[in-house]
Amino acid sequence: MTSWLGDWANLLLRWTHFIAGIAWIGSSFYFIWLDRALTASAQPRPGVEGDLWMVHSGGFYQVEKRRPAPGEIPPVLHWFKYEALFTWITGIALLVLVYYLTGAYLLDPGISLISRGAAMAIGIGVLVVGWFVYDLLWRSPLAKRERVAAAISLTLLALVSYGMCRLLSGRAAFMHVGSLLGTIMVANVWVRILPAQQQMLDATRAGRPADFTLGERAKVRSVHNSYMTFPVLFIMLSNHFPATYANPHNWLVLLLLFVAGAAARHAMIGRGASSRWALVPAALALAAAMFISTPKGSAAQFASSAADSIPPFHAVRAVIEQRCQPCHSQYQSDRTFGPAPGAVTFDTPESIARFAERIRVRAVETRTMPLANKTGMTEQERALLARWISVGAPLR
Repeated sequence: MTSWLGDWANLLLRWTHFIAGIAWIGSSFYFIWLDRALTASAQPRPGVEGDLWMVHSGGFYQVEKRRPAPGEIPPVLHWFKYEALFTWITGIALLVLVYYLTGAYLLDPGISLISRGAAMAIGIGVLVVGWFVYDLLWRSPLAKRERVAAAISLTLLALVSYGMCRLLSGRAAFMHVGSLLGTIMVANVWVRILPAQQQMLDATRAGRPADFTLGERAKVRSVHNSYMTFPVLFIMLSNHFPATYANPHNWLVLLLLFVAGAAARHAMIGRGASSRWALVPAALALAAAMFISTPKGSAAQFASSAADSIPPFHAVRAVIEQRCQPCHSQYQSDRTFGPAPGAVTFDTPESIARFAERIRVRAVETRTMPLANKTGMTEQERALLARWISVGAPLR
């Protein structure tokens, strides 16, 4: 019953996280595009910075960007803020549920031997300290030299990524870096952007001229958020692709994919034709990440292994039963992760053969299964599985 409730909590949190994230990212990208697409009004009017016409869902819309005069307050003003808050709340809840409550995905003894409590303290500490360091940097005089501040930010991100990948499991390290970026993004909204908007609104309501430099500084944080969006989306998906987080250079793969995502964002909503050139570093970073994450020597190993003696299936099945079936079975002896993860079971010879390719990727190449090698699969057993798979996974 507890496992069943945990599965539903996981599903509902992920669903809500996904919906809130779509709403937040969609509105954020829309307004950044809107600023870029505005044109000077055909009939200039006081306080109107620009406008544009749009067509969508069979209707025509005219949008203006204004600087309200003192006392000029519309009767209805729409805010965009709770999407960010709910995305962060559900994301942190997922981090606690998946990584902290059980601890199964949090640590890997092959990477470090720190305790679960220490890992949790490090993870939470990175989220808190990371925001204050970022905020201090971008409020300092260095913020006026944007390229320098951006280079420092990227260097600090690389150091955090490297450190987390040397302390936590690869999967948990990626998720904590994503949580750090998400925390910075939502803190930008609630600590820097919304208060600036509120101050301008309060001044206008009081009949005073609003200080629009507050809005300009707040917009810088909004632009930062847009550059972090694609990398965060990748991290949300990364736990399904162990090749990215389960290799010795996983921190570099993460950094390269951050660069690729940020560059792709620049190409999409940057100003001017020159922004399209950002696709070049995006493609190069993506290609480098793919090259680094490719298991080295596996093809040659499988080719040479074909000449070796073909392992009998009963030997293969003995390894699967001892190392994999505690979790991947209808009759589990280890129910830490609830029903068979991914609906993968090895209860029959046919099911073992059907998932042979998955066994090759997870148990032989990336070595991400068994999780944290909790059942103690040996290198000899991995080699045996590799030889069996390389000759077609015969059931004899």
